[in-house]
Amino acid sequence: MIGCASKPMAPNVEPLSEYTYVIGPGDTVEMFVWGNPEISRTISVRPDGKISVPLVEDLPASGKTAYQLAREIEKDLAKFIRNPLVTVMLGGGGTVGGASGGSFVGPYSEQIRVVGQAAKPQALAYKENMSLLDLMILVGGTTQYAAGNRATIVRKVNGVQQEFRVRIEDLLEDGDISANVNVLPGDILIIPESYF
Repeated sequence: MIGCASKPMAPNVEPLSEYTYVIGPGDTVEMFVWGNPEISRTISVRPDGKISVPLVEDLPASGKTAYQLAREIEKDLAKFIRNPLVTVMLGGGGTVGGASGGSFVGPYSEQIRVVGQAAKPQALAYKENMSLLDLMILVGGTTQYAAGNRATIVRKVNGVQQEFRVRIEDLLEDGDISANVNVLPGDILIIPESYF
């Protein structure tokens, strides 16, 4: 507990107001080429961050927005098709949050990882205005062995890795909404085991 007490409490940073989702390995994208339905299709981004579409192979997709990827595809298709007009939508149909089975993963650098005594430890895609409470709901809360008030968020601030304390137990068990803080892309939430 001595090491934990020296860490500052997590600041309730402003949510990212200009957040734009970028594509990552494992994402699903829907490509429409206007006037050319034979090459329009749903594509999965490979683990190497690239996609292959008709007439274009090994096109880097990871780290780009849907708009940027569409312009890249247009540029490459222009060698074969006159004035191609491409639209790229995320999630295999463009539904918000992947509700119709679409896949939103994002690049590793923007995923939020929850490790330790979470009921379902995992890496999750960041969503706009995401909070600690949202994160805990997604991972199913904590285990019975969790020391929720000793949990920490590891975050890069101006390129420097820092650790901040969070009060998960107060938030989930006592309903103390003041313990709810915003999370940011790339955060790592570590939930330790209790001493007893």
